[in-house]
Parts: sequence; C-alpha cells; structure tokens
Amino acid sequence: MPMDLPTSPGSTDFTDDAWASVLSAVDRTYADLVAHQEQLERQGEELQELRRFVASVLGSVTEIMAVIDRDGGIETVSASLARLVHRPAEALQGSAIADLFPPASADALARALRDLRLSRGAAQFEADLTTPDGPLPFEIALSTRLSQRGRVIGAVLVGRPLGELRQAYSELERSHRQLKEAQTQLVRNEKLASLGRLLAGVAHELNNPISFVYANAHALEKYLARFESYFEQVEAGATRDELVALRDTLKIDRSLKNLREAVHGARDGAERVRDIVADLRRLSADGTGTRAPFDLAETARVAAHWVERGTKSGLTVTFTGLDALTVTGVAGHVQQIIMNLVQNAMDAAEASETPQVTLDIAQQGDTAVLSVHDSGTGVDPALGAAIFDPFFTTKPVGQGTGLGLAISLKIAEEHGGSLALGPGPGGHFRLSLPLTPPASSHPAPPHSAPEETR
Repeated sequence: MPMDLPTSPGSTDFTDDAWASVLSAVDRTYADLVAHQEQLERQGEELQELRRFVASVLGSVTEIMAVIDRDGGIETVSASLARLVHRPAEALQGSAIADLFPPASADALARALRDLRLSRGAAQFEADLTTPDGPLPFEIALSTRLSQRGRVIGAVLVGRPLGELRQAYSELERSHRQLKEAQTQLVRNEKLASLGRLLAGVAHELNNPISFVYANAHALEKYLARFESYFEQVEAGATRDELVALRDTLKIDRSLKNLREAVHGARDGAERVRDIVADLRRLSADGTGTRAPFDLAETARVAAHWVERGTKSGLTVTFTGLDALTVTGVAGHVQQIIMNLVQNAMDAAEASETPQVTLDIAQQGDTAVLSVHDSGTGVDPALGAAIFDPFFTTKPVGQGTGLGLAISLKIAEEHGGSLALGPGPGGHFRLSLPLTPPASSHPAPPHSAPEETR
C-alpha cells in the first residue's frame, strides 16, 4: 500500500495516513498468523486422532498387519503380530519384514514387493510366519502405498491365519455331511412310516398266496399217498382186475388230472409271494439307486395298488390318460412320491360324500405330468405356501409326520422335475418329470407288479 514519505532528505516524520496504513497491515498480518495457527492446531489434533485410530486398529485386529517402506523395512506393526513373534512392537520398527519369515516365504514376499513397485496393485499368497512355537501358515495380502505424487513409498501387509480358515472349512464339510446323513435318515424314516401304514394290507396279501400254496401242497400230499398205495399193489403182483378196482377206489385218474392243477396253483401262489417281496424290497431301499428309463404309468399303478392294500376305506384309484410314458430316474424314489400323494388323497377323500381318487398321466411337450385328484375339501389357500415345509401337517397328532410332501418335493427336484399344488376343486397335486429322450428310451419297467395289478 502506498504511503506518504517525508519529502526532505533525512526527515523521520510520517504522516497520519502512513501510520494508519502500517497499523492496518500489522493487524491483518497478525490476524492471518492467528488463523493459520488455529488451522495448524486443528490439523495437529486431527493427525493425533488419526494416529490414535490407527493405533487402536493395530491393537485390536486379530489378523497380523504391518506397514512397511519401499525397501521392506517395518514402520509399524499390529499388536497381534508382535504377540505372535514375542517381540515388542517398538522393537520391530526399522527391522526388515523378511526377517519374520523363513527363507522360502521371505523370497515369496520379496518377489511380491518387487511386482508391486511395477504394477502398483495388490498381491496375495501363502506364507509361513516364524514364531517361537514354530511356523504358522498365513494367507498374506499386500497392497501398495502411494505418495501424493503417485510414487510407491511402501506397502501394507495383512495376514489371515490359514489354520482357522482350514478348520472352518473342515467344520463346514462336516456339517454338510451331517446334513446329507440327516436328509437320508428322514427319507428312510418316511419310507418306514409308509411301510407301517401298509403292514395290514401286506399281511393280507401275503396270507392269500401262502394259503393257496399250503392248500395245494396238502392236496399234493394226499395224491402222493394214493399213488404210493397203488404202486405198492403193482409191485406186490396184483392182478389186472384188482388194479382196475383199486384204481377206481383210489380215484387215480381224477388225482392225475388234479395233480397238474395243484402244481400250477402252487407255482402261481409262489410267484405272487415273490412279486410282493420284490415290491417290499424296493419300498424299503436306502435311498440309493441307478437312474434308468422306466414306465411312469406302470410305476404309478404299482404305487397306487400298494396304498389300496393298506387303506381300510375300500377306495380304489381311477386311472385316466396315457397307459405308458417313459421317464428316466430311480423308479423306487418316484414310486415313493406317488404313494405319498395317493395316501394323502385317500385320507382327504374319506370324509366326502362320494369318495374318489383319480390319477391322470399326460404328456406336455418334453415333460411327463402325473396329476392326483381327490374329492376332499382341498387345501386352504392360506396354507398353500407351507404344505411343503418339513414337519408341517394338517393331520391329527400321530397320523402324520409332516415329511411326506417335503421329501417328495426334494426327490422331484433331484430328478429335474417339480411338485406343485394344482387348482381345485378338491385336492390336486401335479408331479412333473422330464421325458426320456427317444434315442435312450427303453420302456422296460425296472420292476414287475403283482399279477393282480396288471
């Protein structure tokens, strides 16, 4: 600012305006200095707060952490790293980070630091940290530190213990195995529950052919006694007239005719027992099996007939739609789904005035659709989203486990299909399964049904 100076040489007098200008400049300079000092104090407080924050982070993190310079020297470390190497954090400052690792891990760290100076990115590798208790494996992550001008001034090292990660992974694998075992056990329990409901019908079905075999065996024993008596007389040298009379008395001709019928009847009864036992073995399978093409319609008929055997209502399933349709999967598993659906349908239809259960098989594009309808009241829309939940059941206590639909849905999804609640009236469930491609279709059912179901 211009000031009025003395006009004569050697004069020391200022004008009033000059003094006012000097004082004003001094005031402004002082105010600027005070403001600058306040700003420096605030920045100093922020810096101290940042240092305290960094110190608290370094003291509380469970992973190891170190801030290193461009040459690999330690600037600061976390308390967790200092505890592991049994050295104070202050004593580690200025030492080389590579000294904390065995030679192989130190070489990997040196290579990563060299790559960071070129790429200015991040690196990740596994390394062992040297501790008094022996080397500990860590997953090391390095990130570059840059100056305000963008120059590499060092790196930040963070390490996570691999032992904890491996233990957590091991625990996860063990939990997964336990879950699979529990699911398998649930499937077995549900099959056993279904088998228990069918025991009465199974006993009846076995009793009929076994009684048939027993009756024919008794007849064979009677015929054998007659033949033995006749041949004893032949060997004793009886005359022709005596043999003719004995043949008529023992009814040998009639016994010969009935003998063949008794043999055929016994064989027929034995075959029925064989078929029933084969179905029981499939029903009680442990959940494993090889996928193969099978006839969905035939499997549905066998499953429905098994449920009919065990029910006391006298209901029979009405079949509509296709007589044969080939899909690929585990026939015993799909049979379990159908048995669950038919059993639920029969339970629901019993209370209606005209009980009826209908099973329809249709083809929609490349999908086989099996629909089970009943004449019951249907499913409450409010429960539609919960009926497939495990242990959810609308049946009284002791009459349902609540696992049938949940397991059926799981099996359907494992076969690449679906199980859904269809529209009414009454109960309606739709099982959808992919059709077997024509090139690999071999419509030979993997199991035979009892003769009365054919």
